[in-house]
Amino acid sequence: MQHVRVEREIAGRTLVLETGKIAKLCDAAVMAHYAGSSVLATVVRAKPREGLDFFPLTVDYREKTAAAGKFPGGFRKREGAPNEKEILTMRMIDRPIRPLFPDGFIDEIQVQVWVMSHDGENDTDVLAGTAASAALAISNAPFEGPTATVRVGRVVTDDGLRYVLNPTVTQLEYSDLDMVLAGHKDGVNMIEVGAAEVDEKGVLGAIEFGIEEGIKPVLSLIDELVKKVGKDKVLGDLALPPGDVVEQVRKAVEGQLTEARRIPGKQARSERVDAIRKAMLEEHFPLKTTGTYEDFLASQKRFNAAKDAFRRLEEKITRRLIVESGARADGRKPTQIRPISSEVGVFARTHGSALFQRGETQSLCSCTLGTGKDEQIIDGLLPEYSKKFTLHYYFPPFCTGEAKRIMGPGRREIGHGALAERSLLGVLPSPEEFPYTIRVVSDITESNGSSSMASVCGGCLALMDAGVPIKAPVAGISVGRFADDSDANELFVTDIIGEEDFFGDMDFKVAGTREGITGIQLDLKTRGLVLSQIERIFEQARVGRLQILEIMEQTIAKPRPEISTYAPRLVTLHINPEKIGKLIGPGGKTIRGMQDKYGVTIDVEDDGTVMIAAPNGDSIELAKSEIEALCEEIKVGTIYTGRVVSTKDFGAFVELAPGTDGMCHISELAEGYVKNVSDVVKIGDVIKVKVILVDDQGRIKLSRKAALAAEATPG
Repeated sequence: MQHVRVEREIAGRTLVLETGKIAKLCDAAVMAHYAGSSVLATVVRAKPREGLDFFPLTVDYREKTAAAGKFPGGFRKREGAPNEKEILTMRMIDRPIRPLFPDGFIDEIQVQVWVMSHDGENDTDVLAGTAASAALAISNAPFEGPTATVRVGRVVTDDGLRYVLNPTVTQLEYSDLDMVLAGHKDGVNMIEVGAAEVDEKGVLGAIEFGIEEGIKPVLSLIDELVKKVGKDKVLGDLALPPGDVVEQVRKAVEGQLTEARRIPGKQARSERVDAIRKAMLEEHFPLKTTGTYEDFLASQKRFNAAKDAFRRLEEKITRRLIVESGARADGRKPTQIRPISSEVGVFARTHGSALFQRGETQSLCSCTLGTGKDEQIIDGLLPEYSKKFTLHYYFPPFCTGEAKRIMGPGRREIGHGALAERSLLGVLPSPEEFPYTIRVVSDITESNGSSSMASVCGGCLALMDAGVPIKAPVAGISVGRFADDSDANELFVTDIIGEEDFFGDMDFKVAGTREGITGIQLDLKTRGLVLSQIERIFEQARVGRLQILEIMEQTIAKPRPEISTYAPRLVTLHINPEKIGKLIGPGGKTIRGMQDKYGVTIDVEDDGTVMIAAPNGDSIELAKSEIEALCEEIKVGTIYTGRVVSTKDFGAFVELAPGTDGMCHISELAEGYVKNVSDVVKIGDVIKVKVILVDDQGRIKLSRKAALAAEATPG
């Protein structure tokens, strides 16, 4: 195999695709380089496994820590199970390529992408999507691509807002939009967006920019590689039901199935469809349990083909009913949203909670407020950082009325949680305004479509119930697409249910506020969308989003003015970074003693930010006063709360902070004549004193009576 290399400048950096040098024993391999980042994408094709009735495409993406010159964290110095970033990237690679294989193709395809170099600025997730597509394009797999994946940001410049193609990690920090876009020559087939209330026009502009400036040039580069080394496509045997079986199934059940698909309730509809399927299989395609084994195998093959034909007929009928008559399975009109109800304050001891119900989809959300110690540390190829907001999504088997194996969160749950998280991230307050660490948990307790968007709505309500000062309420809605066999007539439907997702062409999720979009996720089963279709979908989603926001605001219109009594109290102050060592003390003795003394948690940042957390406000104030006294310069006129550590005939010594004492003369202990110091204070008393003098030698003179007078003076 010859070594071939193609390259092109994309957004001011060189994109290189090469093959024929690395991993020559797999079906196809592409090494992609972009600036200082590199990924290796490989494709292996295997014959279909016996009895398989689905397309077994596996996509795996791994970030080798050596790529950034790092060791794996923890005790085991070997990469382990994929982290959340890797799983989300696997989904991002998978979704645009999966629909581009022929119907009935069930050969096993395994795509592996490894990050071999990471320059810290050009992230490898979009590069991995392009590399995987290029490897499939030059393989013999019947991939109907290629696709290209790019990222689009939007930053403020002197000339106004400007779109940026493949923004660097640093540029993204100043962007109000993070869009990942995938597409091919016929349109866009994957969109992921996290945004800070960007309007529909702004998002459409980003899509158009990404297509023209990114997707088209990258596709041209992949085509150049295919022309040089691409293999002939081999279709193989397609697992499609025979024509006679399809016709027999149609004649037997088309009328009954059409009526069953009109039944409004999910459970009643499913039970009727199951009954029709069972009766059809028993009557027309019985398994031959007598006779030869070959007869049994033949009957089993027709039995399985009939099940597949029944599913395809059900899909065809569902699509026909919706496109031709606008008749959705549950009786709604195309843009009608299912009945919605919501409530907050569901649980007594959570910091915030909400129940959001839309049709037969239900999200039970809780919000927990924590301190800096609760932040999630992210250690990957980029420098280590911490997350102050996390949303976790759980989809138990009982939410669909099923008994299945109970496992940890899978790729779907992680993906849905990430979508809801970034949809709410754009309205959260800054850490300076609200220093709490925030965790939202969305438990899906009923599911019939769009549970991720229910998590956005329920999560937003829980945040407001917890008193998190979000900028504006956020709601999410999904839009589906149905078309006839010719694909000439199409209909977009709002708020799709599970069956419409299963039988339809598209699940286009849009979340946002009244002002703009905060999150998008597009999943397509059809080939692609063009800009005019996306513009129409955005408007339909905007109208639906506003309807949901009106209902949510009837439950709770704005965040509660106070956080829960069960949430920790936080106070943030800033000290001179040079005083950090004094606050911590030798071996942490000072800060630990202060935490034990007041029952608080104290976190110190390198920039001198100190965060104090406690169950109540009184202990926080005492700890704050002591920290200020310890770390700030003692100033004349400042009032401190201190402890009497020693008494003499002439006065009392008061500890303002560990290692910092002042002397309160007997004449300054109280108004009038004081005969004995012990008549006013004794060792161990906590008193308020005012600094009246700091002499040249740093000695501090205090006055209790001045502090009392200041307290007594109004204002």
